[in-house]
Amino acid sequence: MSTLTRRDLLAGLAAGGLAPLALAQPADLLAAARAEGRIASVGMPDDWANWRATWADLQRLYGLAHTDTDMSSAEEIAKIEAERSNASVDIGDVGFEFGPIAKARGITRAYKPTTWAQVPDWARDADGHWALAYTGTIAFAANKRLLKDVPRSWKALFAAAPRVMIGAVGRAAQANAAVLAAAHALGGDETKLQPALQAFAQLVKARKLLSTDPTPALMERGEAEVFLLWDFNALSYRDKLPNAADYEVLIPSDGSITSGYTTLLNKFSKRPNAGNLAREFIFSDAGQLNLARGNARPIRVDHLALPDDVKKKLLPAAQYAATRALKPQLWTEEVKKLPRAWQREVLGA
Repeated sequence: MSTLTRRDLLAGLAAGGLAPLALAQPADLLAAARAEGRIASVGMPDDWANWRATWADLQRLYGLAHTDTDMSSAEEIAKIEAERSNASVDIGDVGFEFGPIAKARGITRAYKPTTWAQVPDWARDADGHWALAYTGTIAFAANKRLLKDVPRSWKALFAAAPRVMIGAVGRAAQANAAVLAAAHALGGDETKLQPALQAFAQLVKARKLLSTDPTPALMERGEAEVFLLWDFNALSYRDKLPNAADYEVLIPSDGSITSGYTTLLNKFSKRPNAGNLAREFIFSDAGQLNLARGNARPIRVDHLALPDDVKKKLLPAAQYAATRALKPQLWTEEVKKLPRAWQREVLGA
């Protein structure tokens, strides 16, 4: 087993690694994680919220090789459940509503990072099974080249009926939140999705709704005229496009939903220390700034000094005036019903 000296630990901290910690505990954790040598994630691809930088830092600072398999939140939970003692996964990243679901199914492990006290109570499980690392708000990424008029509200979007890409409703937290955001704007809420379901059903009838998960490649090709995305994904994807000027990213003026994502530590992982170290790093100053550079809002944002170049990339605060936070207690239960409702009332319309 490799060892880690006090000098190694301090060098890692100075290089932007973990937030200040009591030295005895992290020295043991880092040594054990180094011995495990690698980490496997699901739903944490390089282009999402700048995970690329975090995986690179974990490799550079602590020698953890990394692999990811991209999948939706529901698929992540299903994979961990199915594999159990044959676990290939150490850590995943799922939408807010899926954290309590995973805990209830008994597939998660609790771990509270050293910065736990700086995570708001509403954004964390009291026992440490899940905690939001960052938040996002549903936005439109609208192709100005293909649209005569860019819709700036949900009502305008449904009235104009352009080609809209929403993703896998029922399986992906981003797509689920887009449904809730539309419901919020049209007078509904977590337990009253009918206004949104009816509006999306009209797009289906017009053959204008695409259930493919949005990607930069699909945006580059103009596969839809409006993509429904978290604001951090919309901004990050646009940044990567050779035709970035074609797209305007905006928060719909009549309402949207702000939610977030939590890491899940696999209870059955064969590399538990690597998973714990990854969560520790994600909630450190360096890990939180990595997320901010991916246009996501870090959960510890009130305890960070965001660089000017990061602040300039964000959308104006005024665009968020009509947004509201997800109500997870209601949504966790309602989202279980969403796949069947979507199939029956939207796709089957």
